[in-house]
Amino acid sequence: MRLIKNKWVKAFTKTLLPQFILLLSLLGIFALLIWLTRASFYFYGYAAQLSIFVWVVMIVIQWSMFRKRVADIEEMGMKRQFSLEQDRYKSLDDAYESIYEQLEEEFERVKEETRLKEKEQMDYFTLWLHQIKTPISAMSLLLQRQSDDTTNKRQLEQELIYLNDYTHLALTYLKLEETGKELDLEKVQLNKVIKELLKKYSVLFIYRDNTLNYEPIEESVLTDRKWLQVLLEQVLSNSLKYTKEGQITIYMEGAGRLVIEDTGSGIRKEDLPKIFEKGYTGLNGRLHDKSTGLGLFLSRKICKRLNHTLTIESEVGIGTKAIIDFNHTPLSFFD
Repeated sequence: MRLIKNKWVKAFTKTLLPQFILLLSLLGIFALLIWLTRASFYFYGYAAQLSIFVWVVMIVIQWSMFRKRVADIEEMGMKRQFSLEQDRYKSLDDAYESIYEQLEEEFERVKEETRLKEKEQMDYFTLWLHQIKTPISAMSLLLQRQSDDTTNKRQLEQELIYLNDYTHLALTYLKLEETGKELDLEKVQLNKVIKELLKKYSVLFIYRDNTLNYEPIEESVLTDRKWLQVLLEQVLSNSLKYTKEGQITIYMEGAGRLVIEDTGSGIRKEDLPKIFEKGYTGLNGRLHDKSTGLGLFLSRKICKRLNHTLTIESEVGIGTKAIIDFNHTPLSFFD
C-alpha cells in the first residue's frame, strides 16, 4: 500500500508521541519508587520490560487499525473518485475532513440537480393541466349543443364531470405543495358556495337517481372562499361517488359545524384510521375504479391550512358522515 509506505507512516508516528512520553513518565515513576523504597533494581527491570511489552502490543494493534482506516479512505476515494493527494494531509483526520467536504459538495450538487429536475417536471405538469382544460371545455360545449337526450350523452356528461374533477384535483395538489401562498380570509356565505357545487353536480344527482336533502344555510364562516370551495367539492364528490340511488343530506350541526351525510356504501372500521393517508383507497376504493386516494388527503391538508377540522364517521352499508368544523382552534407555530 503506497500511502502506508510514505506519508501515512510519518502521520502514524506522530500519533505515538504522547504515548511514548507517557511510557517514559511511567518508567521514571517506577525508578523513583525503587529509589525511595531502596528495593532491588531487578524489580525495576521487570516492570520496565512489562511496560514496554504492553506498549509495543498497543502499537501493533493501533497500526492494524490505522492500516484499515487508510484502506477505507483509499477505497472510498476510488469509489467516489475523490481527490486524495497524499501531500495535502498531515493526518487521517485531515483526509476524513476532506472526504466529508467533497461528499457535502456532491450532495449539494445532486440536491440542486434534483430540485431543478423536479421544478421542470412540475412546470410541465402544471402547463399540461392548464392546457387540458381547453379541450374539456370544448367537449362540454359540444355536449350542451346536442339536443338528443340519449344514454350515451348522459354517460359522456358524467365522465366529463369526473375528468374535470380529476384535473382540478391535480391542480389543487400542485397549489398545496407551493409555499408562500397567502390566504384571502373573509366572511363567506356557505349557502352560495354549496349552491354552486350542487349546480355543478346536478347531472350526477339526476342520472344516478340520488336524492338531495338540503335547506338553505344562512350561516357565514371566516375562511378562504376558493379553498373552501375545493374542500366542499372533494367531500361532496366522494359522497356522490359511493352513493348509488341513495340520499345525500347537507345541514348544520350546531354552531359552525357543516355536515355532508350520505346513505352510500360506507367505510370499513379498519379503513377509517387510514383514509386521510396519501394514496390510500381502502376496500371500497379498490372496488371503485375511479378512486385515486387523494381526495380526503387533500381535504385534510386544506383544513389544516384553513384551521378547520374534518372528521369522518362511517358504517358499512349505512353511509358516511363528513363533519367540517369551522370553529377555529388556537394555532401553534412550533409543531
